Parts: sequence; C-alpha cells; structure tokens
Amino acid sequence: MEGLSKSVADFIVYEHPSQSKDVDKAILRELSSLLFKYSQAFDGVVLAYSVEPQDKCARILSGVHPYLGVRLQANMLIFSPKPNMLLEGKVVKLTRESIHCIVLGFSSAIVTDENIRNELKYKSKHGEGVYVSRYHKRHVIKVGAVIRFVVKSLDEEILHISGSLIPANTGSVHWLDKYYADAGTDSNKKARRQTEEEVEMQEQVTVGGETLPLVNDHEVKKSKKRRRAEDQ
Repeated sequence: MEGLSKSVADFIVYEHPSQSKDVDKAILRELSSLLFKYSQAFDGVVLAYSVEPQDKCARILSGVHPYLGVRLQANMLIFSPKPNMLLEGKVVKLTRESIHCIVLGFSSAIVTDENIRNELKYKSKHGEGVYVSRYHKRHVIKVGAVIRFVVKSLDEEILHISGSLIPANTGSVHWLDKYYADAGTDSNKKARRQTEEEVEMQEQVTVGGETLPLVNDHEVKKSKKRRRAEDQ
C-alpha cells in the first residue's frame, strides 16, 4: 500500500522538573500525544515511533518555572495519503450508493456510486448487499473484504478519505492479487479479437442479401491485367 513512509526527526522535549525522576516516561507520554493525529510538521499522521536519546544530561532552561530540555532523535512511521495514491481498507458498510471502509484501523474512507466503475454492479444476496463484477464472477466486494482504491481527496481535520474505484487496478484485494494479471491478458485478447472481427466486417460488403468480400483498387487493377493477358 502506498502512503506510508519513514522519517527521522530531531526533538527537544521540555519537561517539568517534577518529571525528572522518570524522564523516559515523560518523553514517551509527550511523543504519544502525536499519534494518530495529522501533523503539519510531518505532512501526515504519525502511526508509530522509536526513540533514541541524544544526550544523557538535560539542559535546564531559565525562567520562573525552569524546565528540562531533553534532546532526542525519533524514527517515525508516517501515513501521508495523497491524490492518485493506492490505499487499502476493510469494508465496514456497503449500500447501493456507497462503500465505506476503514484504513489502517483508524481512518475512514468512502467511495460513492459516481466513483464506482460500471463493471461493478450492486446486488443483494441473502439480505446483504455486494458488488459483483459483470465480467469476472469471482470479483466480489462485500462487508469484511479488503478493497484497493485510489485517493481522490483527504480531510485532514477528521482524517476522512474520499476514494475511487474507477481504475481497473482497484477493487477486491483478494481478487486483484490472484487474478488481475490474467484478467488483463484475457481482456487484451478479447479486445484484439473484437478488433479483428471489426476489420473483417469492414472488408466485406453486402449485395442482394449476400455478403461478399470487399475488393480494393489494387486487386481490381491486378485482375484487369490478368484478363487482358488471357485475351491476348
């Protein structure tokens, strides 16, 4: 899945002297406040981190209430979805108008009907709604399935993603990982076969209810030469 990246960041965490007995715990508490929130500094959502203190001693800052400044380096896992990226989410709700899913267990995403390609048709089976491909019966999207979709937009404040299932490489991850390459080959074969049939139709002409091959000018000229040679 796209949208995930690692980043190394240098921090100075300011702690009250009352936290000096357990600085490590205070640092972790401070960094944990960044989790699962959109950060402009990282241009994304912090999912996880690991910390490496840079100094064993903290710097005491002057002031009415002197704080301790602790320098550290953190490895951050950032989730930063951008338009046209491919993301994956688990379907939690499915209707004729939309598909709702959860990405990475915390971010909600929706794919509305105008962003679902015509190949995927909504059906009701045993009282439950599903989307089934018109061309590949094994390609089914239902509640509990994981889908791959393209990002259209992201609401940073509420971490809500708007997605699309228009591209051919989107849909059920289970089906795409197993059959997408073969389906693409079959589709190409069908397209070539259709093109060949169209060419054959263009090369034929109907006269008096009978279908005759269409003869081009080169063949006409060649046949005239043959008749002249035979007459001589």
